[in-house]
Amino acid sequence: MGTDVDDAASVEFHAFFERHYAELARLAHLLTGEADAADDLAADALLALWHRWDRVRAAEHPVAYARGVVANLARTRIRGAVRERRRIALFWSQREERAENPDVAGVVDVQAALRRLPFRKRACVVLRHAFDLSEKDTALALGVSVGTVKSQTSKGMAELQRLLGTGGAPQRLQAAMARGGEAGGRDR
Repeated sequence: MGTDVDDAASVEFHAFFERHYAELARLAHLLTGEADAADDLAADALLALWHRWDRVRAAEHPVAYARGVVANLARTRIRGAVRERRRIALFWSQREERAENPDVAGVVDVQAALRRLPFRKRACVVLRHAFDLSEKDTALALGVSVGTVKSQTSKGMAELQRLLGTGGAPQRLQAAMARGGEAGGRDR
């Protein structure tokens, strides 16, 4: 049996879930580049939020808190994948057949270019350009200063332009991000 307070919290959380699940899944997809994992990461983040719902609902910016949880879960997933790749690379290190091509063709998939960015730069670029968040909101979501958001976004965009090899990279980036995150849903 629930109390009125528990019922009110449940209704409030359900409304929060309905409003923000698609956005959080899209964020997870853009941060990890894995469409299949996006829904799982968003669900895991919302489960974590539910367990701390009293604290989350009392927060000044609950959506920023939720985005931060998604970013942290994505970071953990990426680190795990990197560790796994290193293990595989060590296993196969006897076969040194590397095909490195520093002169990548001018047509580079934007999501592949995003995956090449370090996590913090990627998160800043995605939140600022795909989600149109302000520097302050991005800083809140990632738990960093506004100055860090400014510098990481600038450096990330410069690196993407270099990777994409065109002057029109920002427009291509925004267009691809708008389309690329739709696997997790787009609800704005």
